[in-house]
Amino acid sequence: MENKITKIKSWTICWCSILLLLYIVMPVTASAGFIGREMDADMTAESIKELEYRLAVDDGFSKELEGVEAHSKQAAGSRKMQAVAHGVWSHISIITRPFTSFQRLLFMVVDTAADALRWTWLNSSKDGEVAPLARYEGMDLVEWERELDEITGTTSSKGTIRYLIDGEEFFSRLIKRMSEAVESIHLRTYIFDNDEHATKIANILKKRSHEVDTRVMLDGAGSILATMVDPENMPADHKVPNSMRAFLKEGSKVRVRQRTNPFLFFDHVKTTILDRKVAFIGGMNIGREYRYEWHDMMMEVEGPVVDILQNDFNRAWAHAGFFGDFEKLVYKLKRKKKEADDIGYPVRVLFTRPGDSQIYRTQIAAIRNAKKYIFIQNAYFSDDKILYELIRARRRGVDVRVILPDRENWSKSLKGSLKKMMNSSNAIAANAMLASGIKVYLYPSMSHIKAAVYDGWACLGSANFDKASLHLNEEINIATSHPPAVNELVERLFLPDFERSRELTREYKIAAIDRISELIADQL
Repeated sequence: MENKITKIKSWTICWCSILLLLYIVMPVTASAGFIGREMDADMTAESIKELEYRLAVDDGFSKELEGVEAHSKQAAGSRKMQAVAHGVWSHISIITRPFTSFQRLLFMVVDTAADALRWTWLNSSKDGEVAPLARYEGMDLVEWERELDEITGTTSSKGTIRYLIDGEEFFSRLIKRMSEAVESIHLRTYIFDNDEHATKIANILKKRSHEVDTRVMLDGAGSILATMVDPENMPADHKVPNSMRAFLKEGSKVRVRQRTNPFLFFDHVKTTILDRKVAFIGGMNIGREYRYEWHDMMMEVEGPVVDILQNDFNRAWAHAGFFGDFEKLVYKLKRKKKEADDIGYPVRVLFTRPGDSQIYRTQIAAIRNAKKYIFIQNAYFSDDKILYELIRARRRGVDVRVILPDRENWSKSLKGSLKKMMNSSNAIAANAMLASGIKVYLYPSMSHIKAAVYDGWACLGSANFDKASLHLNEEINIATSHPPAVNELVERLFLPDFERSRELTREYKIAAIDRISELIADQL
């Protein structure tokens, strides 16, 4: 008991330190350039030789490169100022968002206190034997859907799901659909980067804005901070826009709203809705790594489920307006339109909103109900309660398999302390799972997919398995137990990725800094 109290005290001190770091130190370090450009340090020997050769033989290229470099330095300074200004404005804007801002703050405090009281000790999960794999049938999906109605207080909608795995499938489909839109394009994203691929998408939106209603909603902190570090493979002659918000508006009729981030709450949703009939939803932001480098997935959905996504976009759009809570209230009083085609099979929309963690509650319940198998692929794995429930599931004979990004390969591409902390948390989680009989697979590159299947019920979308996504951010997942849709997900995503990945057979070596990082990551 004394040991538990000591741990709770240590955890409370750690949490207070994190708040101080995030709310005071982070804005200062950002403005000072702590999150700076790392392009020069990451250049390969081959790229340096190529640049030296071109500079030697091509005088015009030399002058052009000097111009790009000057522009880049100016843009970097501008983006740092944007980060500081956005942080200040996010807290000033509480004046027009008093109810939602303090609701979020209150929920964060209550949730943190509740976590301290119901602390799940991973050490206790090491006790007990691992059962052989059970030969049971999976859970009763009809009964499970009824239980989901009770857990969420909602009923299932309808729709169809088309899986788009990796950047080539998604972005080619997105561009095609955007070019075919006849009424509207409504894009909502956590990050709208400023690399050459993001500006390509931005230019398509700008062109279409003269023909259809085009709206873009960005998370302010996500987009500004992402643009402060350039990808190492970005073309050297790409002129980086100072502000993607300004770039989208320039010479177009694109309407742009940027969500504020009081108390460091984020809008992590990624949806694009076309003509109120078709929607894309999943884990991909707008940027070159999602197009060319990372393993990720989006879904193209049609049917009444699109009405739910459109209504949530409209709600968030109203809240992002100048009058904040008051615009949101006016929208709530309006009658919601149903414009999507009445097609499809049962599909459920799940949310994370402050005070309503549907995605978390349903997945905890799914783990507890699973009898046969659990397949999970997620980039950020720091929620101790989910980890504890997975270990309990494996002990009762459930086949539990988890795919994480390979720590060594992933760490080579990581920039920023936050992602490195999450990498440490993943390693500690992987060790705990391995010791408990869970099969852990390491994807050979960065996998940004957020998907899970529990005995024939699939849940996937934008939410990570961390505190931010499961409790604090705005997130949207979609879920279904429709057998053909779930089987396709398993066959197209999980089975190939199990084959591509390396199964972890030895525990990672964990240093003291990893333990400290994991404590912090548990609260992020």
